[in-house]
Amino acid sequence: MKTKSTVSCFALSLLILLSYSSDSFAIPAFARKYSISCQVCHAPAMPRLKAFGEDFAGEGFRLKEYESPRHFLQTGDDRLSLFRELPLALRLDGFATYNFDDRGQADFSAPFVLKIMSGGELSDKLSYYFYFLLSERGGIAGIEDAFLMYRDLFGTGINFYVGQFQASDPLFKGELRYTLEPYKIYGSRPGYSRTDLKYDRGIIFEKGFSTGTDIVAQVLNGCGLGEADEGYLFDHDKYKNFMGKITQSFGENLSIGAFAYSGREKIYGVPDEPVNDILMFGPDVSLNFSDRLVVNVQYLKRTDLNIYMPPLADIGECNTEGGFAEIIFSPEGDKSKWYLTALGNLVSSNLDELDYKSATLHAGYLVRRNVRLVAEYTRVIEPFEYGKVSAGFISAF
Repeated sequence: MKTKSTVSCFALSLLILLSYSSDSFAIPAFARKYSISCQVCHAPAMPRLKAFGEDFAGEGFRLKEYESPRHFLQTGDDRLSLFRELPLALRLDGFATYNFDDRGQADFSAPFVLKIMSGGELSDKLSYYFYFLLSERGGIAGIEDAFLMYRDLFGTGINFYVGQFQASDPLFKGELRYTLEPYKIYGSRPGYSRTDLKYDRGIIFEKGFSTGTDIVAQVLNGCGLGEADEGYLFDHDKYKNFMGKITQSFGENLSIGAFAYSGREKIYGVPDEPVNDILMFGPDVSLNFSDRLVVNVQYLKRTDLNIYMPPLADIGECNTEGGFAEIIFSPEGDKSKWYLTALGNLVSSNLDELDYKSATLHAGYLVRRNVRLVAEYTRVIEPFEYGKVSAGFISAF
């Protein structure tokens, strides 16, 4: 009786949570600035970008045909950029969950995420973007994405970024996925290694060509985010890591890419502080049929030559491979009121601690263009089998 009562109470509370909506939400910062719908850049809902949204970001968050001076104070100094109003947007997510980490318990996770976001053009070539996580899993996470962008560097057509971002952004942007379930392979790192394809500090160079070819190069600290040491240094060693990505588009529906990542890192906390050599590479494929059906596939292989596991076990070489396949179905493209997403994750390694398999089904319904209700079920197959479910809302205003 207690079990039935608990499930019934959870289901009723979940229904109440999902029934909430509001017509009073305003549209986010860029849409507010240009008086356009979020639909112009997102399909069918934020945060996933369609082609126009990608181009808008690549232009430094500006519409080329739109006059920008009206958004700045006229101070008489043509080298001063001061917004009349600071462009701000908020994102608020909340969920109810059951059986996460196979704990067999229900939980209300609202707010799960609260972000303050800002970005825009500072001049005809200079732009910025950042967001601050006021709350993630109930704690202050701080700044994640934060960078300055300079467009068309020295007239070469190269865009230059400096700041912090996800190393995997040139592959598939984790921040733009619909699912709570992450792209697992991007965060897989063995033992004491600090290097993965998640957030890091560095610089990016990117250039597109009329042939449909895009090239991206990154120089990274290779140690993720964290506080600086007493010498005001964020990097933990003298090495820098490098990543390159090339993508070729074939018509409007198909793009194929390949990347390589090479780096070194000093392994702290073990005798003699050995150096680990890291190599990651792999292809990716994306199919997009008018934003009605999108298929993304990523494969990645990683080799570490000098890995230590806690407490101080010398593993030597570690080989890890895997990837994910993602399908997004929106019946009316960017005009859809609902969508479905399926995601399959696979990570396989000679270190059992990294092995992971899962299958996820996610559904979303747009109450407003910037408020949607979501439900998601993930079946984790490895390291041990269990199911986890969540439902709630995602909003931006």
